[in-house]
Amino acid sequence: MLVLVTYDVSTVDYIGARRLRKIAKTCVNYGIRVQKSVFECNVMPAQWEFLKAELLKIFNPDKDSLRFYFLGSNWQRRVEHHGLSSSFEHEEPLIV
Repeated sequence: MLVLVTYDVSTVDYIGARRLRKIAKTCVNYGIRVQKSVFECNVMPAQWEFLKAELLKIFNPDKDSLRFYFLGSNWQRRVEHHGLSSSFEHEEPLIV
């Protein structure tokens, strides 16, 4: 299933900048960065549960925002892109 993970992390202090790096690093292990704070994660349900748990441990709900958009397994019909893009198409879950 394809899950779009987006985040906005407060970086007004060192701890916030550290959270931002940790969230991005966690997302890189499961997906492809399509914009600065947006990742497309093609994962199996069990992988998704682990990724979500990791992200929820890292972020600060009082200062940060996490959003998950579930595009499912038929995501090709739901995604339309224009402009510059990497040529990587992920058909199978990404395992790093």
